[in-house]
Amino acid sequence: MPKMQWNKILMEIKPQYIVDEQNHKTAVLLDIETFEKIEEVLENYALYHLMEDEDADDDILDVEEAEEYYKRLTTSSSPAEKQ
Repeated sequence: MPKMQWNKILMEIKPQYIVDEQNHKTAVLLDIETFEKIEEVLENYALYHLMEDEDADDDILDVEEAEEYYKRLTTSSSPAEKQ
């Protein structure tokens, strides 16, 4: 992702903090739009590295195949499926 887009995303984060009795930060609240942007960036980053880490002997995936492979990986490790 180009640096300009990262800066735009980072500048839009407006966290709200949950604090304990001693005023220590214990959690962060983000609006859903910000959370979804962060989630997308992390997924794209992981997908990029999955594609980069492929060995030369392995089949090379095109973008659609890589996205489908990544979705299968994230779906199979979903906490909801483990319950």
